[in-house]
Amino acid sequence: MTPTPKPMNELERALQYPLGEALPETGRTLEVAPGVRWLRMQLPFALDHINLWLLRDEIDGRAGWTIVDCGITNDATRAAWEQVFATELQGLPVLRVIVTHMHPDHMGLAHWLTERWNVRLWISATDYNAARLASTSTTGFGGEAAAAFMASHGLTDPEAVAKIKARSNYYATMVPQVPAAFRRLLDGMVLTIGGHGWQCISGYGHAPEHMSLYCTALGVLISGDMLLPRISTNVSVIDLEPEADPLPLYLSSIQRFNALPADTLVLPSHGRPFRGMHTRIQQLVTHHDERFADVMTACAETPQSAADLLTVLFSRKLDLHQTTFAMGESIAHLHALWLAGKLVRSVGGDGVYRFASA
Repeated sequence: MTPTPKPMNELERALQYPLGEALPETGRTLEVAPGVRWLRMQLPFALDHINLWLLRDEIDGRAGWTIVDCGITNDATRAAWEQVFATELQGLPVLRVIVTHMHPDHMGLAHWLTERWNVRLWISATDYNAARLASTSTTGFGGEAAAAFMASHGLTDPEAVAKIKARSNYYATMVPQVPAAFRRLLDGMVLTIGGHGWQCISGYGHAPEHMSLYCTALGVLISGDMLLPRISTNVSVIDLEPEADPLPLYLSSIQRFNALPADTLVLPSHGRPFRGMHTRIQQLVTHHDERFADVMTACAETPQSAADLLTVLFSRKLDLHQTTFAMGESIAHLHALWLAGKLVRSVGGDGVYRFASA
């Protein structure tokens, strides 16, 4: 079944899409550059898909493929991979699995893929260890600690709090197991894949230590979640690091991509491959500048909690899954302004943090 592309928004129209509206069918691939193939797996969320990548490779004299990112753990994703293995590998094996970062849609099936092909997982050490922790003790978007943290930022609706508490195994349902060993990716490291050098570019704010991959010879950037053409990357504060300031980290990270050629083909984890990377970076900077301005205006009128600001920052109706991410983003915007000295934070008699103009 061929998925139907969604209509482009105004910002997307400023970008170029070399493959037009073509999307790979489930279990099949499309070539986006020599030796680089695009897969698309379904997700059971409002963000309903993830892009994965197959890179033609050779390791220790063996020809085969490198997988980049894995999809979540469920029967549908495993079945789609089996179809890929049966029809798209040209009879060659998988030689390694690279994961850009530890989030469930990227890490979920890493254990199954590495065991099925008896290969190594390659990932940053920070994200590997974060995945190990999260798969055994959910943090961030479910469980008692997450519910208490979000309540302290104004999400006090009893039904929402109860549902967040009940998601105590949220991460583990999609990443039930993490490979027992890994190969560490470091910023600046160059991997030889298919005879070409792919440089690791670290990014922060979205995940602990996200790794994008850039190939000069092909003019291709596997951006993971750091650069997306349709939506802005989620940048959240969670209970594990309650005073975190991730937004400045994210915004400085994406500026690093400005050093790459303007015509680089960007392969994002969500949305379609695109050109116009420098334009997209500026769009994202402008987007967050506008949100900062909206937050400053609201906080100048009356002290605001993160929950108060959900209707300021997000115009659409949010389900619980989206609300937890939106809360994380709202707190991230408040923290960036608070820690820069533009807002002051106080705790009310109800135990809720509120922020006002400094």
